[in-house]
Amino acid sequence: MAQVLLEGIHKVYPNGFEAVQTCSFTIQDGEFVVLVGPSGCGKSTLLRMIAGLEEITEGTLSIGDRVVNDVDPADRNIAMVFQNYALYPHMTVAKNMGYGLKNRGISKAAIEAKVREAADMLNLSDYLDRRPSQLSGGQRQRVAMGRAIVRQPDLFLFDEPLSNLDAKLRNQMRIEVRALQRRLGTTAVYVTHDQVEAMTMADRIIVLNGGRIEQIGTPKEIYNTPASTFVASFMGAPPMNVLNATVSDQQVTLDAGLELPVSAPAASSGPILVGIRPEDLTLGEGTTPFDVQIVEELGAQRLLHGTLGGQAFSVNVNKDHEAGTGTIPVGINPGAVHFFSREDGFRI
Repeated sequence: MAQVLLEGIHKVYPNGFEAVQTCSFTIQDGEFVVLVGPSGCGKSTLLRMIAGLEEITEGTLSIGDRVVNDVDPADRNIAMVFQNYALYPHMTVAKNMGYGLKNRGISKAAIEAKVREAADMLNLSDYLDRRPSQLSGGQRQRVAMGRAIVRQPDLFLFDEPLSNLDAKLRNQMRIEVRALQRRLGTTAVYVTHDQVEAMTMADRIIVLNGGRIEQIGTPKEIYNTPASTFVASFMGAPPMNVLNATVSDQQVTLDAGLELPVSAPAASSGPILVGIRPEDLTLGEGTTPFDVQIVEELGAQRLLHGTLGGQAFSVNVNKDHEAGTGTIPVGINPGAVHFFSREDGFRI
């Protein structure tokens, strides 16, 4: 196990493309940290710099008490689990899991013991003599994790390991990955573009956008107090409603002229953005008119899409709430309203 410290880390490619803007943060010993963001945001590049697979342009990277900028990946005592499993097709499960130990010169008996222990942990004991082609996607991913576990690394790195699995198996595997990490107590950095994975698995989340860190916090902090409209809309399913509005004499008015029954942020005036999560509204109460155009049935919930003050808006209600298209009043919880700068999108 190890703490990971990034100080002034910056990545610029030879063509001038800035993949990761200068950033500094600490991943605590035993912590599970998720890097999340859309494609091209820099999350995989950041992970690969930690792994030693990408050269660091500027800054210092430490794993434990050792600066590793110039340390080869093989000597960093890390284990990486990839999206495509990266298994040897001609080897059995047991040989795939123990291959890295064999290259280290560890005895055959010790390798077998470590492989058996990891296989028991991952419910793979009955598959040790099979080849990857004889396994399901979930079993192959368990083999990839088993190969990482037997090395007893200081740090686990996961690069979108579940993205090739179907939805049901992905849900199951994220529970298994998190439970396994807690059991082992090994520090882990996990990359995903899936905000549900980030919210359900992380001790802390690092949200990236365009090579820049937008926010670092616990899932609760990220969800309840998003630092920007990007975080507010990216983290949450369905995403937060973000509306153009203006503050004048402490009154918040949407651009179409609809006044909202909420208190304006202190010392604010002029154009702003108002954020309201779809679940923080009460359908059929209040006086704010919501024009419902589409009703999505989601089983346990119903998601209503339409407009509020001429702007796109969604409301999430319980499955038992009778709702159809047409204009319905909604009540807004004033304590759950967020305000952002219309100039840069950051929280006011």
